[in-house]
Formats: sequence, structure tokens, C-alpha cells
Amino acid sequence: MHTALSEFDMPNDEQVHLAAESFRLLADPTRIKVLWALLQGESSVACLAELAGAAPTAVSQHLAKLRLAGLVKGRREGTFVYYSAANDHVKSLLAQALFHADHVDRDIPPADNAEQEVAHHKR
Repeated sequence: MHTALSEFDMPNDEQVHLAAESFRLLADPTRIKVLWALLQGESSVACLAELAGAAPTAVSQHLAKLRLAGLVKGRREGTFVYYSAANDHVKSLLAQALFHADHVDRDIPPADNAEQEVAHHKR
């Protein structure tokens, strides 16, 4: 069946592995809160811990994993490290996941134009 579709395309194994790893890392409520906060702007571990309702040591461990996965980046200033989301891909990925969760939670049918819905969700 799929061979009849002229534009059918499968990702390569490396792409699939990296995508699965990103989803695995996002499968944690604290990491989602931390990433969402970082999408609003740069922040320190202490501030992120307060926003996420978690201990600073736990947030620091989460950030280390997210940094290794390329989802966040750190900037050192003296003895402090300030974190930010790595790029706009992270924002799109997280916004879509939260948008989907909102629709599942409220039993809202899928929209024809997901981009418009994501923009609406951000308001």
C-alpha cells in the first residue's frame, strides 16, 4: 500500500533513535515544567527549582540530561550557570505536546490547522 504513495518517506534509523530519545527525556513532569520555563527566557537552577516545585539538586540533574540531549544549553557567569532552551524546535515540540494533552483532557476533536490552534493555545 505505502509503495503506491509517491511522497511516502520513512525517517532513517538514526533519526528515529534521536527522536525516541528526545521523547523519553520529555516523559517527566519536572522536565516539562523546566523546559516550559526556559522557553520564557534564561534562568538559573534555583529559579527553575522554585517554578517546577522541585529541589535544586533534582532540577540540576534534569538539566544535565536535557543538556546532553541538546534540548537546553547553559551559559556560565562566574560561579552561576544560566540555562535556556536550545532552539525553536524545542518550543514547537513542547507546545504541540501540551496542545495535544489539552485536547485529550477536554475531549476536543483535532483541528484542521494545528498551527493556528497552537497559536490560539499560547494566548
